[in-house]
Amino acid sequence: MEKKKKLSKKQADFCRFYVKTRNGREAARAAGFPVFPEQTANKLLSEKAVQKEIAALEAEEKTVEAELIAGYRRLAFGSAADAVRLLFSENPAAEFDLDSLDLFMVSEIKRPKTGGMEIKFFDRLKALEKLAELKGGDKETAEPFYKALEKSALALQNGGETACE
Repeated sequence: MEKKKKLSKKQADFCRFYVKTRNGREAARAAGFPVFPEQTANKLLSEKAVQKEIAALEAEEKTVEAELIAGYRRLAFGSAADAVRLLFSENPAAEFDLDSLDLFMVSEIKRPKTGGMEIKFFDRLKALEKLAELKGGDKETAEPFYKALEKSALALQNGGETACE
């Protein structure tokens, strides 16, 4: 049985920085190896303990990213049915087991003094934008689409005349 080698703080920091940057030289410098960072990075990357730590950190990062994507998908595409049922119920505490309601999309619930109930939801468009960011889309690639959309809207406002730039 192979004994697991414990990494030093600098080695562990190197692993974290390497997972973030994918650049051994930068990671070595950031972790506190200022002398010959490229050689140090190559040496560290050849060690089994460092390779295992990097693999574990990458798996953790993928898990966190998957959780973020799942949350944003839920905000962007989730149902508001339970919130609407709650809004229109006469006595929510008696009618529902409140813990069983899916209120994930709700950002705020108020009962004004005048009576009734106010429910605010998270912004679905922002959730969609974040999803696009996480899935690899960025604002630079989407900008031409938004510009074309804006140009079309202006053309419709002007009675079908196209606006030339």
